[in-house]
Amino acid sequence: MQSGVNLPRLAMASLAAGLLVFTSLLAQALPEDTEQPIHISADEAIRDERTGETIYRGNVQMNQGTLRIDADEVTIYRIDIEADKIVAVGAPAHMQQLREVGGEIMHAEGDIIEYYKVEERVQLRENARLEQDGSTVQGDKIDYFINEQLVKAIADRSVDEKRRVEVVIPPHKVNDE
Repeated sequence: MQSGVNLPRLAMASLAAGLLVFTSLLAQALPEDTEQPIHISADEAIRDERTGETIYRGNVQMNQGTLRIDADEVTIYRIDIEADKIVAVGAPAHMQQLREVGGEIMHAEGDIIEYYKVEERVQLRENARLEQDGSTVQGDKIDYFINEQLVKAIADRSVDEKRRVEVVIPPHKVNDE
């Protein structure tokens, strides 16, 4: 090994810097999106008034403003008046949203995508991937805290100790920072 460089510390610093650059690329979705009606099309819909749960199955497409979710199944949980939690399942399920007028569309995918309205958090699980402005983050679980513009990615080392979070940042984004 050359010059006494501590590779684990260097790797952690690079990952931290990469995540900071990546999170700076993400921004809150257009504020108008939450004020738009939700449009859903599916092969089947089941509504349980007692639990406040609606399940859509088969080629589900959900749109609200610039938000679009494509999945095999989408479940909407209503605790109060509005949809409080949305769970999309697919192989994988896909989500996209425009973050700002004239900006790039954020793309996300995972076998499970969960949106928590109160927390303003999107969680991608199993084969999780988030892409924005050419930068990508991949891991077993990715939490995106919308208001804080914070991304937290985790590799499940209990499955395989060699699993890692992968971050790719285009050269022009590193130089802009």
